[in-house]
Amino acid sequence: MVPIGSITSPLARGYPARLLAVGLLSLGAVALTQPDWQSWSGFWHQGPYPYAFADSATSPNQQTLEQSISFYQGRIQQNPTEGLDQATLANLYIQMARATRNDSWYLLAEKAAQQSLANLPFENAGATLALAQIAEAQHDFDTAVALAESVGSPDALGLVITAKLALGQVEEAASLANSLAEQYPSLGSLTLRALTHEAQGRDELALNDFERAIAAEEPANTAGSAQTRVFLGRFHARRGEYDIAQALYREALQIVPDYPLAHLQLAELATVKGHYRTAKGHYRAVGGGLALHGLARIEALRGRPRTQAWAVAEAELRRSIAGNALGHRRELAHLLLERGDPEDVAEAVTLMETEAANRRDAETLHLLAWAQQEAGQPLAAQQAMREALDSGLRSAEMTYRAGEIELALNHSAQAEQFFHQAAEINPEFNPKTRQRLGLVRQNERLLP
Repeated sequence: MVPIGSITSPLARGYPARLLAVGLLSLGAVALTQPDWQSWSGFWHQGPYPYAFADSATSPNQQTLEQSISFYQGRIQQNPTEGLDQATLANLYIQMARATRNDSWYLLAEKAAQQSLANLPFENAGATLALAQIAEAQHDFDTAVALAESVGSPDALGLVITAKLALGQVEEAASLANSLAEQYPSLGSLTLRALTHEAQGRDELALNDFERAIAAEEPANTAGSAQTRVFLGRFHARRGEYDIAQALYREALQIVPDYPLAHLQLAELATVKGHYRTAKGHYRAVGGGLALHGLARIEALRGRPRTQAWAVAEAELRRSIAGNALGHRRELAHLLLERGDPEDVAEAVTLMETEAANRRDAETLHLLAWAQQEAGQPLAAQQAMREALDSGLRSAEMTYRAGEIELALNHSAQAEQFFHQAAEINPEFNPKTRQRLGLVRQNERLLP
C-alpha cells in the first residue's frame, strides 16, 4: 500500500485548520501545482461525499509560497534579530518541502527555526513546532513527540497523536485523539480519531468519524478536506470497495488539484484493476521514489521484471536516504523485497530492523515480517506479525501474510483462519491483487 507522507494546511492561522496542518504530518502530502488532466474527473458534487464549497474553493500554489518566502526573507534581512519572522519562514520552508517533494527545504527550515529560537528563546511555539515537524519528517518520532509536548498547546496534540501512531502506541494515540475530538470537534480532530479507530479495527466508529469530519469541513481548509477524503478512500479500498475509493480520490483532486497523495492512491487503484496506462499517468504526475517504484512494478506486471526501472527507483530511494538517514528505509526495503533478488534479502532485513527500532506501526512491522520470512526466519516473522495485528487492525494484506508465516511453521489450522479472515476483510484480495499491490516477489509466477 502507498505510504502516507506529510501535510501542512495552507491555513494554519486558525485552530481547527492547524489540527490537520500540524497533526497529520506523517499521513499525507499536498502538492501546490495546477493539473493538466481535470477533464476525466467529472464535475463537482458527483462523488459519494461531495465538497460543499466547490464554488469558493481555492488552493495555494507554489508561486504564492515563493512570494511569501521572499517577503519574509526581506523582513529578516532588515531585522535579523527578530524571532517570529524566522519562525514563520521556517514553516513556509516546510510547506515548500512538501509542495516540491524536495527535502533540502527542510534544512533551510531547521536553520530558520533554530535561529528563531536563538533570537527568541521563550514563548516561541512556532519555531518549536517547526522543529517537531522536521523531526517527524525525518522519522525521528520520539523527538517530534518531545518537542510537541513541550509546547503544550492543543494544536500540538495532533502531531503527538500521529507520531504515537507511528511508534505503535495506538492506545495512547486513541486516548489523546478522543479527548481532542470531544473538546474540539472539527475536520482535523475527527479525522485523527477516525485514524486511531481504524488502527484498532473499530471500523464502524472509524467510518462514522470520517463522515462527521467531512460534515464539519470549512471552506478555508481545502487541504484538510482533500486529505480526509483520501484517507476515507483508502479505508474503502482496503475493503475491496474500489468504486467508492476512486470517487473519493477524484474528489480530492478536484479540491486540491494535483494532490500527490490522491495521485498515488489512484495509481495504486488503477494498478490493482490492471489499468496500467492510467496508473503510469498518475505516478508521473507525482515523481519521486515512491512513484518510480510504482512504475517499476507496472513494468514487471507487464512481463518485463528485469528492466532498468527498478534500478532508477532504487537509486532515487537511496539518494533520499543519504539526505535523511532516518527516513525512507522502509520504502527501499519494500522495493528490494518486491524485486525479488535473493542477494537483497539481508539488506532488507537490516533496513527493517533499523526502522523498527524507532518506528513500530503495523506497516513497518508487516514489512519487517516479510523480510524475515524471505530470510528464513519464520519465528521472528511470526512475532512481528503478532505485534502488527495486536492493536486489532483489520488488514487483508497483513492477515494473509500472517497466514503464510503460520503455514511455513506447519500450523495449517491457524494459517487457514488467517486466510479466511483476509477474504472476509477484502473479498477482492486474491493472488493477482497481491501481486499488483507489490506484496509478493515480482519474479514469482502469478497464480491462476
